[in-house]
Amino acid sequence: MEILEAVILGIVQGIGEFLPISSSGHLVIAGELLELVTGVKKNNEEKLLLNVVLHAGTLGSILVVYWKEIWALRVQPRVCMMLVLASIPAAILGFTMKDTFEQVFATPLIAGVALFGTAGLLMLGQRLEKSELNYEDLPFRSAFLIGLFQAAALVPGISRSGSTIAGGLMLGLQRKSAATFSFLMAIPVIGGAVLIELKDVFTGETVVASPSALVIGGIVSFVVGFACLRWMVSLIAKGKLHWFAYYCVAVGTATVVWQLFATVFAESVALQG
Repeated sequence: MEILEAVILGIVQGIGEFLPISSSGHLVIAGELLELVTGVKKNNEEKLLLNVVLHAGTLGSILVVYWKEIWALRVQPRVCMMLVLASIPAAILGFTMKDTFEQVFATPLIAGVALFGTAGLLMLGQRLEKSELNYEDLPFRSAFLIGLFQAAALVPGISRSGSTIAGGLMLGLQRKSAATFSFLMAIPVIGGAVLIELKDVFTGETVVASPSALVIGGIVSFVVGFACLRWMVSLIAKGKLHWFAYYCVAVGTATVVWQLFATVFAESVALQG
């Protein structure tokens, strides 16, 4: 059952990391649904560890698809500085509010509400895009502002790729450059989160319940993520972000209704008891 769950969540992560629909939000929602079906509840540490491993799989997808752009960074010190600058907001929040975000990961209602925020960002990004700059020419101030969009995506339901691509479009990046900069930005942030969680594993603070499930989940997220990343780049070039805004509204609405109904039902059962 743990392996099946890891496969399902690996597919969810591979799709959600690159399509602008929030992989973290979908992992929270899908994880809660799996717990309802299986009757097996995981603690927040187990959920976060699996989440990080799945993100490591999609990080591998970025490294494969964008290897040429990554290799070119060795002679692009300005772009490297922009990526460091864009990573600062998320790094600060991640280090200082790690425990808070671990608790948020267990809240599907927050993920559902935040999906509306993702939908709004996608619509704004497409409507306000200027399409003037390549990412190599992005001002440092704009790189930092895009980093703020990425920091907001620490909340499940706010899409990291969606918010940073939308931010890049609003700040003047061409569509392909907005996508490239967004996914290059993901490398230090996801890589840092993986290293932090692995540190907790090695020090014994986080116990690995099923290593095989984690490995399989990571492989699945890599394979699915590779396919979705290639597809996503073509969709951005065609200006199809609004498709995903409609999807986020639909899933967000369904999740909020489900959570509110579950709360009312639980309260009525408690009163009858």
